[in-house]
Amino acid sequence: MATDKGKTDLARPETSVPGLHLGDRFHRLREEMDRFANDMFGGNWLTRSPFADTAELMPGFGAGAPSIDVHESDTAITITAELPGMDEGDIDLTVKNGVLSLKGEKRYETKDDKDEARVIERRYGSFQRSFSLPDSVDDEKADAKFDKGVLTVTLPKRPGTEVPERKIGITKV
Repeated sequence: MATDKGKTDLARPETSVPGLHLGDRFHRLREEMDRFANDMFGGNWLTRSPFADTAELMPGFGAGAPSIDVHESDTAITITAELPGMDEGDIDLTVKNGVLSLKGEKRYETKDDKDEARVIERRYGSFQRSFSLPDSVDDEKADAKFDKGVLTVTLPKRPGTEVPERKIGITKV
């Protein structure tokens, strides 16, 4: 774009696409790089606490770690995982040596060979999460149910294995 004195305006150079300027391209590139970093390391990854959970820091590996809730009662530990777009056949749930492992894969499927994606924001690929189980869990009686993309794993506790809470004193140095 030329100014009235015949000088070229470097801030908004002419392009072959009307309405698309070099500054717009760099702005979009920066937005994509920010999105990549946020997907890889979680939101606000530069200011994230060094004590944040590892799964929270790196959700972008594979399909990303599924969102998990863990609840504990006097009788059981319940783990709930959000697995949208998956079926129970896509999920592998095992327990070995006191470790519960959840594995799965969400596949990207196209309708035909001519299907060209313009934007893909959903995550695809494999994931794995592992949980160390306390000795109080009776893994032989574990039960898992899958409904509407939500997996619920119930791990009953053995009776009489409750460990009492003990207060630890803190001294000033």
